[in-house]
Amino acid sequence: MPVDVLLVSILRALVEVAGFALLGRGAVAVLAGKYREQNLFYRILHTISQPAVRAVRLITPRVILDAHVPMLTFFLLFWLWVALALLRRHLCGLHGLVC
Repeated sequence: MPVDVLLVSILRALVEVAGFALLGRGAVAVLAGKYREQNLFYRILHTISQPAVRAVRLITPRVILDAHVPMLTFFLLFWLWVALALLRRHLCGLHGLVC
């Protein structure tokens, strides 16, 4: 497998992990309610998804509320995942691979 296809695949997997962690974090937050901070699984998902949320917080204006940043992060990760899928498909076509 060419290095560029491998790097795109690795980056896409990292985006998937962060996205699924945000989805799980939201589901546990809904189920646990105000006690979510005491939930061990919520804290694990929070730790996994927090670097992506911090990165989005750095690039967004202060007008956006902190409570909305995780949802915005999920949508940005989703579109990044789609873009990486298209890039991987293009790179596989350039190398003559069936991916």
